[in-house]
Amino acid sequence: MLRSERLLLYTPLIALDVIAPTAARSDAEAQRWLGSRTEEIVQNEDAREVFLSMRADDDLSGFETRDRLMMMMRKVEKPTDGVVRLTAVHVADGRYAGATSVSLESGEIGGWLAPDYRRQGLGVELFRAAVQLGHRHLGLKVVRAGAEPTNNASRGALASAGFTPAPGPARFTLGDGREIDATWHQHRQEATSRCRG
Repeated sequence: MLRSERLLLYTPLIALDVIAPTAARSDAEAQRWLGSRTEEIVQNEDAREVFLSMRADDDLSGFETRDRLMMMMRKVEKPTDGVVRLTAVHVADGRYAGATSVSLESGEIGGWLAPDYRRQGLGVELFRAAVQLGHRHLGLKVVRAGAEPTNNASRGALASAGFTPAPGPARFTLGDGREIDATWHQHRQEATSRCRG
């Protein structure tokens, strides 16, 4: 578990800890930059709004159907894809605010915020958490991030989180197949540690 000034970040424990952050990146504005595959987003706008209104500590016992409740409360299995993910909750209101991740193989990070939490400087906190996860918990000397040259919010948050320009491919293919221009950034720290477990 990591804590910034306004965010609490933790490894997803139940399915809702994955579904709500997925809803946070499913709107058109987020997808302009993220380009996720269709099966990786919450397409139904009404469902998206329900998930984005939920708090991480909500009592789900009154949820509309027992089957859906059981699905949301199901424990999340440890991922086998080599990516460590953190769910972000806004400390002041307890709502799901987004997520971040670090690839164990490449050190590449990613992250996003729900619509209500954008343009408030929370991207800096999100990327600082990814840096802390990469260096202090996973033992990575370098973490990297790519961003479109026109994505000023992401590039500004990366710079404010201590990332510097880095070499990388000029073009990148997103999950939805779109090929975009890319700039690359890195955060280097020689003294790292790795958590057990």
